[in-house]
Amino acid sequence: MSNATLKFALLAAACASLTACATPQPRLATRLPDARPPSGRVPGTMKPYQVKGVWYTPREQPNYDEIGIASWYGDQFHNRQTSDGEIFDMWIPSAAHKTLPIPCIVSVTNLDNGKTIKVRVNDRGPFVSGRIIDLSRAAADELGFLQRGTARVRVRYIGPAGDRPDRQLGLTLTAAKPSSGSGRWKVQAAAFTSRDNAERAKRQLGELGKSDIDEIGRDGDTLYRVTVGGARDEAAADALRDQVARLGYPGAKVLKP
Repeated sequence: MSNATLKFALLAAACASLTACATPQPRLATRLPDARPPSGRVPGTMKPYQVKGVWYTPREQPNYDEIGIASWYGDQFHNRQTSDGEIFDMWIPSAAHKTLPIPCIVSVTNLDNGKTIKVRVNDRGPFVSGRIIDLSRAAADELGFLQRGTARVRVRYIGPAGDRPDRQLGLTLTAAKPSSGSGRWKVQAAAFTSRDNAERAKRQLGELGKSDIDEIGRDGDTLYRVTVGGARDEAAADALRDQVARLGYPGAKVLKP
């Protein structure tokens, strides 16, 4: 055997040994053991997962309409990554659900006071028995159960969400008054934690009418609410709201003058 052949054989043996040492340790299955392998690629957010020994299977649920207990989460997870890769902002209405596809939009009604908002579901949870949804601090505040901690709610699936979290806000900011001006009906498109995002929305919505940005103080932070005005009556405002929604703001709300 030549020296070159001998060196090649020794090198191959060394590589094989290193490969054996680098074999990864077994990990938790990415789907239920008895689940049928999916056809095609399944997004990571739709794969079955296990928490505290319990398996959860995300799935499409277009007719989802459930009543149960809602809770909320805030400081402990603020600015951390959610299950779909977004950054959790407790000052923006959002939610966590165990099995709905994410991101999506749901309607949440507090059955104790009748308040309803639409929120973006972008996280998994809550993993506490008897609870069906976990809301951000802002969402819980809007629904009126921030101090109480939990509430009996009705959750209804609206549809898939877009890839821009700020545009999916569906709340009515009760702490703010409509911008001063003509006194006509206005439509709230969305609220943002970023002034730059609000400015971009204002420019986009300017084609529908006069758009404004209201600064709203909230526990030491500032939200920027974008509105479009000029509707002469409620019927015109409803039509304007539909136009705003078609531009990518499904949570648009009519504000009375």
